[in-house]
Amino acid sequence: MQAVNRRGFLTLATAAGAGAVLPLGAGTASAAPRPGALDPTVWREFGSPLVAATGHGPLSGLSVAVKDLFAVEGHRVGAGNPAWLAESRPQTTTAAAVAALLAAGADVAGIARTDEFAYSLAGTNGHYGTPPNPAAPDRISGGSTSGPASAVALGQADIGLGTDTGGSIRIPSSYQGLYGIRPSHGAVSTAGLLPLAPSFDTVGWIARDADTLRAAGRVLLPRTQTPMPSGVVLAQDIVDVASPEVAASVRRAVAGWRGAADLPRLRNVRFDASVLPGWVRAFQTKQGVEAWRQWGPWVSRHWDSLNPDVRARFETASAYTSADLAAAERVLREARARVDDLLGDRILLLPSASSVAPTREEASIGGPAIEETRAQTFQLTCLAGLTGRCAVSIPIRSRTAPVGLCLVGPRGSDRHLLDLAVRVTAAVPEAGRRARQTGTA
Repeated sequence: MQAVNRRGFLTLATAAGAGAVLPLGAGTASAAPRPGALDPTVWREFGSPLVAATGHGPLSGLSVAVKDLFAVEGHRVGAGNPAWLAESRPQTTTAAAVAALLAAGADVAGIARTDEFAYSLAGTNGHYGTPPNPAAPDRISGGSTSGPASAVALGQADIGLGTDTGGSIRIPSSYQGLYGIRPSHGAVSTAGLLPLAPSFDTVGWIARDADTLRAAGRVLLPRTQTPMPSGVVLAQDIVDVASPEVAASVRRAVAGWRGAADLPRLRNVRFDASVLPGWVRAFQTKQGVEAWRQWGPWVSRHWDSLNPDVRARFETASAYTSADLAAAERVLREARARVDDLLGDRILLLPSASSVAPTREEASIGGPAIEETRAQTFQLTCLAGLTGRCAVSIPIRSRTAPVGLCLVGPRGSDRHLLDLAVRVTAAVPEAGRRARQTGTA
């Protein structure tokens, strides 16, 4: 194993800040040749590989970028915050999901950046910089699984292992034209993972193509699953939560779906989207209570180490009361029952995110524009989170920048959903990375 040592990596990081191009493998004795350049906004540690596969199997020859929240034996967990990293110690065990990928033949290429404590959807970590978005270089990467997504998009890893609590797999997948899955809650072990909000946390992954996404799923997901979903539905009011550009892209993909002979029939359903902002507030309240329970003791001693946006979320979380939590849980129970009544064992189609990725300039300004995008996107992503359902994001054709079509399936239907993503990619002209890159519609 050849890894970038601490001194060498800090030298690279300094050079990157000065605008230098860093050849992949700089600082290593012999790094495996890979496309692109080693970017410290993407990687915290990188090797050739960092950790070699422990077995042979369906993932042999593939590499994984591991989000900096998972335990990797012999390496520290940084959680996107330099103060936390400085206090952490090398792990003595490896997270269950990482170990499963290694046993199936995959190498760990490195440990990739995360938004601070995974408490963001943007990918704009002020400590380390914003990872690139190769599909839209003037736009942000999305987060909080920002580093793994960019590593996959750059071709520096085949699989990006990350987490999805409120959308942290689906958002970077949508913004960068990648495939991503948030599994059913509890389907993949979170052992060895730093939590944010355990009631919603899931271990997910990202890939450049649907076949690789499914191959990883066959390793990580339980073999048992629910029966085949009985159908697929679309609620126009939910689609209209997204920007006009994203909604139009979804409708074009839906038209392609309806014209495909070998895909499940698509039916329209009615849904009052006016309830979504209230559901988001309840979701974020419970998320905040659990995040403060997990991180509050440490954050209370390190307020000045936080980026302003993450600090503001922790400040809000610290003020929630037991009455706030009880009220939120009532809303969440009602929301889950309503979604379950609407969908039953059917799949829901909706946009993966409410907009294309904001520009880097917009993100640098921050403030209301970015927070509005976050709030709108949460109205879409919370539907899987508050119900524990699985969700797969598929890239679709768009006018300006990548867009994702999300399939939200019944709890336990993860493998069916991954199979359907492969079929959709083959059958719908507007779906898949090639369609997005070549389409002008």
